[in-house]
Amino acid sequence: MNAMLVGADTLGNIPDVLKSLGISIHRHVTGRNSSHQRKIDRLPAGTDLLILFTDFLGHNVMRHFRELASEENVRFIACRRSVCSLKQSLSCAGIDAQGSHCAHCPQQNPKAPVVAAPTSRRKHR
Repeated sequence: MNAMLVGADTLGNIPDVLKSLGISIHRHVTGRNSSHQRKIDRLPAGTDLLILFTDFLGHNVMRHFRELASEENVRFIACRRSVCSLKQSLSCAGIDAQGSHCAHCPQQNPKAPVVAAPTSRRKHR
């Protein structure tokens, strides 16, 4: 699976984490430089996943890349630039340790049981 990363000047341990999940970094755009923010009018060919690091991006830049992903039917996740946040977001997106989709996903495994999303226990007033 090829991922485009947007945000964060340095990636630290993130490339190692992505590699362990079977995800290769297709392209990395820092997003801090204004010339990087709007030059891209489409995602690079072969991009399967867009990862937005929210603590290093402005709202307009995030919106621009989310729209590009939606236009090209590319999945995207938004998280902070930390290994824990990235792993949690990938897990919520259904990407497990082998980089494949979750076995419980009815779209990937028609025999998988449908699991309802947890509901909030908060009482509405």
